[in-house]
Amino acid sequence: MWGFSQSLWFILQYMSGFGNEHVSEDPRCPGALPEGQNNPQVCPYGLYAEQLSGSAFTCPRPTNKRSWLYRILPSVCHKPFKPLEEGHLTHNWDEVEPDPNQPHHLSKYFPSSAGIRFPGLHTLCGAGEPRGRNGIAVHIFVCNTSMINRCLYNSDGDFLIVPQQGKLLITTEFGKMLVEPNEICVIQQGMRFSVEVFGETRGYILEVYGAHFELPDLGPIGANGLANPRDFLVPVAWYEDRQVPGGYTVISKYQGKLFAAQQDFSPFNVVAWHGNYTPYKYHLEKFMVINSVAFDHADPSIFTVLTAKSTRPGVAVADFVIFPPRWGVANNTFRPPYYHRNCMSEFMGLIKGHYEAKEEGFQPGGASLHSMMTPHGPDADCFEKASKAKLEPERVAEGTMAFMFESSLSLAVTKWGLQTSNHLDKNYYKCWEPLKSHFNPNCK
Repeated sequence: MWGFSQSLWFILQYMSGFGNEHVSEDPRCPGALPEGQNNPQVCPYGLYAEQLSGSAFTCPRPTNKRSWLYRILPSVCHKPFKPLEEGHLTHNWDEVEPDPNQPHHLSKYFPSSAGIRFPGLHTLCGAGEPRGRNGIAVHIFVCNTSMINRCLYNSDGDFLIVPQQGKLLITTEFGKMLVEPNEICVIQQGMRFSVEVFGETRGYILEVYGAHFELPDLGPIGANGLANPRDFLVPVAWYEDRQVPGGYTVISKYQGKLFAAQQDFSPFNVVAWHGNYTPYKYHLEKFMVINSVAFDHADPSIFTVLTAKSTRPGVAVADFVIFPPRWGVANNTFRPPYYHRNCMSEFMGLIKGHYEAKEEGFQPGGASLHSMMTPHGPDADCFEKASKAKLEPERVAEGTMAFMFESSLSLAVTKWGLQTSNHLDKNYYKCWEPLKSHFNPNCK
């Protein structure tokens, strides 16, 4: 189907369920999971037991995250880490002066991926910092070269990866995942992974420090709706017992910097595992859309796929929100997104198609940032058309998938995001200039 070998297609199997207690072992080694305990004196097949903790030991059960991995060699077997300079990765939010304007990036101006290996990270914006375990960063990744004998893990937080062009074959300690545009995956803190690409590849990454993604509470919606737990997929166990005499590079993102260590074997040597702390993927077409069927808009929070909660009830460090194809049927209503000033920061991206509020000015692979309390909304052309349109049931955003990273933090744009030439649309504000007054005090 994908040009992969039959054996690889067999490997690309998944277990379903969000946050479930999963159990998996490579079928080549039946019985690799210890029975009745986590850490026996001698593990089956002479494996090493290693726990990966994603939460404090004493967290309440609903938020306690950990998995046990049974591997050929433990991950502690590597040389010392040394600084590694790659990409334009930063969490220094004071590189440039604050700017409340709406920066808008056109996809055709994103940097070339020629000769760049994944992750090829370029930080656009963020807030907070990883040492304090509170904050987020938004990155763009561009690459056309696979990670050969290299892997990455993030000590600072979780990566939510949104491919926009090109599919990603991701090998993790838990198994393999194929992630294509219109799918997302989450690689949680500390999980080692390597990425194979198949040509020009790019996308977006939301990094969250100090919190893990959860499904949003549904409240009066009830038990079903939005992103259903069964549609999240977790890889099955797969291992390789491979020596790398020339050296295997393990890259750690630690306190906002990259470091590299060498070892002489593949880290993807986990024969079996069990637990609830895993990587996972989700197809955005599975999202069950909720919408107004009478009049007015429900707020865009109804499109939330995943949330990373703050310590304040109802307030997120980050939400991942999508605007998928759906029916618009609201009567006597301006149907595109309303004009808005928000106490949250809104980073918009486009995977494919044309965003309904700016059909001509927003390209796939592009991005815009609407900072806290900075006004935003439909451009002039969209307003005029929607104000005069005959209101009939219609398909909205057909063939389109736009998304938003929304945060309660005030996001700062990086020097690369603002000052790298040829990729910033400095005329973005002009899309609202043709808006004119329709006020008539004699006409209600």
